[in-house]
Amino acid sequence: MELLTPEFGLLIWTLVAFLFVFFILAKFAWPAIIKGLKEREQSISDSLATAEMVKAEMAQMKSENEALLAQAREERAQMMKEARETKDKIINEAKNQAKEEANKIILDAQQAINTQKMAAITDVKNQVGKLVIEVTEKILRRELANKEAQENYIKELVEEVKLN
Repeated sequence: MELLTPEFGLLIWTLVAFLFVFFILAKFAWPAIIKGLKEREQSISDSLATAEMVKAEMAQMKSENEALLAQAREERAQMMKEARETKDKIINEAKNQAKEEANKIILDAQQAINTQKMAAITDVKNQVGKLVIEVTEKILRRELANKEAQENYIKELVEEVKLN
């Protein structure tokens, strides 16, 4: 039962030891502990403030990124539109140029055909003229060989002229 009811001297020495330890802790340990806790509290507070600032910056960057993406999409759409217009313009110009060249080729071919046709007609006329002259020459030689036939032929011609 001695443990449950300590003597008065033990209580005093325990109290003195407690006060001594309390004084040493109060003088040396608690200021360091309180300082460490305050530093930790300050560091946590600074970290939270930094986190809030980073969060705000991230939100701002996100909105800026979305704005940039929207602008990039708009620019891409504009570039695609311009590319389509340029493509259509180039295609139309190529078609028009091809039509012009085709028309020019057709006209040149028609002119060449007409030139060759005229040359062929001229050649045929020349050949027909030569044939007519040759035939006429042969006929006249035959006709001029006989004097009576010549006189009859001249009379026929004169009568034809009078009838016309």
